[in-house]
Amino acid sequence: MGYFGKVELQLQAVKLRKNGLSIRNIEKTLHISRGSASTWTKGVRLTKKQINALYKGKISGGLRGSFIAAQNKINKKNREIKEIERSGSLDIGHITKRDRFMLGISLYLGEGSKTSHNVSFTNSDAKVIKFMKDWLIEFCKVDVSSIRCNLFIHDDLNENEAKRFWKEVLDINNVQFKKSYIVKNNPNRLRKTKHKYGICRITVSRVHTLRQILGWIKAIFYV
Repeated sequence: MGYFGKVELQLQAVKLRKNGLSIRNIEKTLHISRGSASTWTKGVRLTKKQINALYKGKISGGLRGSFIAAQNKINKKNREIKEIERSGSLDIGHITKRDRFMLGISLYLGEGSKTSHNVSFTNSDAKVIKFMKDWLIEFCKVDVSSIRCNLFIHDDLNENEAKRFWKEVLDINNVQFKKSYIVKNNPNRLRKTKHKYGICRITVSRVHTLRQILGWIKAIFYV
């Protein structure tokens, strides 16, 4: 490039800078090095409005880059989770009746009441609650009409909506719901987990069945 060609580029760089372009944009527009763009325009004084615009553009670009990086990380994590779930499903294979029997006993050991005269199981996961309801019917010969349901729910949530949800999950009627336990919400406390439909407890008033389940637990874990 000749002398006059270089001077022309310098003049264009100064003009672009006066118009409020960033050094990076000048570099790309004129196809020059960033060092040259910076040196040639260092004497240009930008207005406060131009400085603010450049600052906002820089922040916006940084945030956009951060968002893309975060989204890529989330996508990678989701792919890994799906692969683990697929692998886990293959590891489990077909679940037999005995598998369901043993799983129900283990779940009751962890989340079931063992000190009252009632069979009582509590959880927030709808699939787990439904599994245990079906387990009680299949293995303990419990009639579905004998199952009662209590909800533990914060006072800032909709109790009626929660009852409709659990009614559908368990396929029970309104009279099978007992009084809910309303927990006062602390607005100053950030709850990491917020159960929209509360926590559900299913109960069957049959001491014989409770003793039967405790006997199964003892046979597996304590003998």
